[in-house]
Amino acid sequence: MVGYDPRAQNAAPSPNEAALAGSAAGMVTRALISPFDVIKIRFQLQIERVSSRSPEGKYRGIYQAFRRIYSEEGLSAFWKGHIPAQLLSICYGAVQFVSFEFLTELVHKSTPYDSQTSGVHFFCGGLAACSATVACQPLDTLRTRFAAQGEPKVYGNLRYAVSTMWRTEGPLTFYRGLSPTLLAVFPYAGLQFFFYNVFKQLLSPPVKSRDSGGNLRSLVCGSGAGMISKTLTYPFDLFKKRLQVGGFEKARAHFGEVRTYRGLMDCAVQIAKEEGIRGFFKGLSPSLLKAALSTGFTFFWYEFFLNIMKNTKEKRRTDDLSGGRKER
Repeated sequence: MVGYDPRAQNAAPSPNEAALAGSAAGMVTRALISPFDVIKIRFQLQIERVSSRSPEGKYRGIYQAFRRIYSEEGLSAFWKGHIPAQLLSICYGAVQFVSFEFLTELVHKSTPYDSQTSGVHFFCGGLAACSATVACQPLDTLRTRFAAQGEPKVYGNLRYAVSTMWRTEGPLTFYRGLSPTLLAVFPYAGLQFFFYNVFKQLLSPPVKSRDSGGNLRSLVCGSGAGMISKTLTYPFDLFKKRLQVGGFEKARAHFGEVRTYRGLMDCAVQIAKEEGIRGFFKGLSPSLLKAALSTGFTFFWYEFFLNIMKNTKEKRRTDDLSGGRKER
C-alpha cells in the first residue's frame, strides 16, 4: 500500500528507497506515455477548434494528429522534449513520493487520524505534489517548449534552450504557468491518491490471498484514479500550457494562430470568449488516455520497485542469519 501503514508487516520505506522507487517509476512511465503527452500539448496550444468537422484546425482528432505529426516530423517527434521530460519525471517522482511517505507518517504519529484513510491521502498527496511542482517547474516549462515546437526546431538541445530562454526572457520565464499549476496540482494529485486509496480498498482481496494480483490491482486502481482526477482539474492544465509558451510565437505559429496572455485570469477570459467553454477541454481525450496510463503505471512501478527493494533486503537479511548460524 502506498503511504505509511502502521499495520504493514514490513517496515515503511526509507526516504532513499521512496526516492529511488519514485524516480524509477517516473522514468519508465514517461518513456511509455510520451506520445500521448506530445499530442495533448499540441491540442492544448491550438487556438482553432479541435473537431473532425472543423477544417481550420491543424489537429482535429487523436488518430489524425498522430498521422500528421508522423508524416511532417517523423517518429522521433513523439518523444520531443524527452530529455527534460525524463529529468522532470525522475525529479518529480522522487520528491512527490518521499514527501508523501513523510507526510502520511507525520500525520499518523502527530494527529489522531489514520494514515491510510482516503482523506489523509488527499491532503498529503496534494501537499507532496505541490512540493514536487515547485522543485521541478523549470523542467516542466522546458518540456512544454520542446513538445510545442514543430519543424524547423527553435531549440536544438537542452543547453541551448536554457541559455536562450534565460538570456532573452529572463529567469522567471522558467516559472511561467506556476500559479495555475499549483491551483490544479493540489486537487489533481490529492484526488489521484484519494481515489487510488478508495479503489485499492474496494478491490482488496481476502487476507489469505493478499499478494495475488497486487501489481495488476495497482495498475487498474491507478488508471481509474488518474482519469477521474484529470477530468475534474483539466482546465488548469490547459491554462498552464498556454502560459508556458507565452513569448514562443515562432514555434507556435507552425500549428495555428498565436495568443499572448497577461496572466491566468486573462488566459481564462480570452479562451472563454474566443473558443467557448469547450475550449477549456481541448485535448481532453489524449489527456485521459495519458492520465490513465501515466497514473496507473506510476503507482504500478512505484510499488513494483519498492517490492523488489523489500525482497532484496529480506533476502540479504535471511542470508546473513543463515551465514551466522553456519559460523556457530
